[in-house]
Amino acid sequence: MANDPLFWVAAIACLSVLVILVIGVGVFAKGGDFNRKYANKLMRLRIAAQFIAVVMILIFVWFRSGG
Repeated sequence: MANDPLFWVAAIACLSVLVILVIGVGVFAKGGDFNRKYANKLMRLRIAAQFIAVVMILIFVWFRSGG
């Protein structure tokens, strides 16, 4: 499974969601002008990345189950 490129794509998608979430929470906690300007955009980006990650996980599971 570790040699499967689809596994790595799904894993990278999940990690990108985590990175976006941590940046968004950090911006929210810090507050200020940057928060007012970009917090909503970061959370929308997180939702889009999360959707892609879920789709990639489902594709990985489908192919591994014999699809």
